[in-house]
Amino acid sequence: MDPAASEDRRRRRLIIAAIAAGLTLLLLVGVGVYGLLRGHAPTTAPTPSERASETSSTGADPTPGASPAPIPQNVGPEAFARAVAQALFAWDTASGNSPSDYAQVLADVAHGSEVDALVGDVRAYLPTAEAWTQLRTYATTQWITIDEVVVPQAWETAVSQAAPGQIPDGATAYTITGTRHREGTWGTEPVEASRPVAFTVFLVCTPEASARGAGTRSCEVLRLSQLDNPLR
Repeated sequence: MDPAASEDRRRRRLIIAAIAAGLTLLLLVGVGVYGLLRGHAPTTAPTPSERASETSSTGADPTPGASPAPIPQNVGPEAFARAVAQALFAWDTASGNSPSDYAQVLADVAHGSEVDALVGDVRAYLPTAEAWTQLRTYATTQWITIDEVVVPQAWETAVSQAAPGQIPDGATAYTITGTRHREGTWGTEPVEASRPVAFTVFLVCTPEASARGAGTRSCEVLRLSQLDNPLR
């Protein structure tokens, strides 16, 4: 095989991953368990006008198709954590939706006191507007396959050592490991890229007074760890 052709194929298969890796915002510092749940700097959620501006800058169709699906909240803690993970990683640049549309789905299930901070966490996982514009030229889609969902030992230790009221009632954490997949096209040739990922979802589930009956619990997201810097 021509070495030049082989190298060109390899470059094309990596292009989708490389674009986002270079442009996606990352959180600058990690947060400890207690700081993660209490005492954070607020991050302002995008306003409707900002979202409209972002949609324009990313070239999204002004009359998009289906919006991202909402996250079910009455499915139990582990199932909720899995649903959050799927929503966090699943997007399609050809859908007509913008990064803010995908972020909004997660903001809709945020715990009231943590909405602003969670929006900041989510933004670190999603492509920037500039990266989104480039990824759209390859009709890029992304999703995750989940391998394992576990309550990390560090969380269990934190709970056992926390003072009363320091951690919200019903709060828990799940560390999720899996593989992030991306597909797109380079010219007329399909290309794909994948890599392992790990992160922690901090959530709280509380009893919900409704006609659904006793035992119904409604879950909300508290925070997300840095990507690839989960609790263990």
